[in-house]
Amino acid sequence: MNAGFQLNAFDPNALGDLKRLAHTDGRSDQALRAAARQFEALFLQMVMKSMRDATPASSLMDSEQTKMYQSLLDQQMALNMAQSRGTGLSEVIFRQLGGTSDPASAIDALDAGNPGAREGFDIANVIRRAAIPAASARAAESAAALAALPPAHGVPGMGAGLGTGGFEGGSILERAILENKLRAAVRSARDAGGAVSQQARDFVSEVWPHALEASRKTGIPPQFMVAQAALETGWGQKQLRHADGTPSHNLFNIKAGAAWTGPTVDLAVTEYANGRAYSEPSRFRAYGSYAESFRDYANLMTRSPRYAGVLGQTDPTGFARSLQDAGYATDPMYADKLTRIIGGSTLRGALALAG
Repeated sequence: MNAGFQLNAFDPNALGDLKRLAHTDGRSDQALRAAARQFEALFLQMVMKSMRDATPASSLMDSEQTKMYQSLLDQQMALNMAQSRGTGLSEVIFRQLGGTSDPASAIDALDAGNPGAREGFDIANVIRRAAIPAASARAAESAAALAALPPAHGVPGMGAGLGTGGFEGGSILERAILENKLRAAVRSARDAGGAVSQQARDFVSEVWPHALEASRKTGIPPQFMVAQAALETGWGQKQLRHADGTPSHNLFNIKAGAAWTGPTVDLAVTEYANGRAYSEPSRFRAYGSYAESFRDYANLMTRSPRYAGVLGQTDPTGFARSLQDAGYATDPMYADKLTRIIGGSTLRGALALAG
């Protein structure tokens, strides 16, 4: 390329100039650099056009002539920016095209005849505002609160961000907030997880022997019945109770029909019709123990023709779906909820401990 000649991204002959550069100079990096610069110039021109379009027009100065001159000015500004240091996009494109970085590269081919092209924009001359006092105060408060927190024992990487360069480049406020959130999340997860796991373990340990007995009678896998009992009673925490607070031991929320002669519990419950929830007073069976509840459930499954499709199901989804299809519950999400509990880690962990 001749010294002092610059490729113009908006010149239709620029493509021919690029081809000649690639063939005559014998250095492919020069052509790649030139092409990358032109792509950046086009991109910058599109950005400036978008900015112009988003700016409210002035009826006094708005005309086809001013728009044309404004467009030419934007094109020239975009070209000048790309021919100087640019935004760095051309360097990324150059490397993506297979170019090799070289401080004394063929980029000079585009800067020849333009001695000030590389000076670019000196950010050191920009006037900077002082930090907002409120933000500085919050940062200091967050840092102080973080320092007062106990160490996050057993959490890999926690505490390594402050004072060790683990969050290099982040502000004190950002680091403090991040550490606070992480530690709070860990504590919440441990507290909630520990409580649920303990409740699940106690519940499963108590009902597992009765589930095994009912499984021998019905052929239904015992873990399926434990999961259904967990769904119906919230792992035993929300089982139906009498007016005096004593438990009904009704693990499967079986209602008391006209033929039922045993004790009952009256309660308004949520039912669903046509996808809409409503409250309905209902009467449920009550038992003297969990063993009686499982025996009654086994009798219901084996003696009622409507649940014939439930028996013999060994797949969690098939079992849950057959229960819902038989009308065991009106909740449209009942099968999905039951399937998730059967395949969930809570039930697996509790069963492993129950032996």
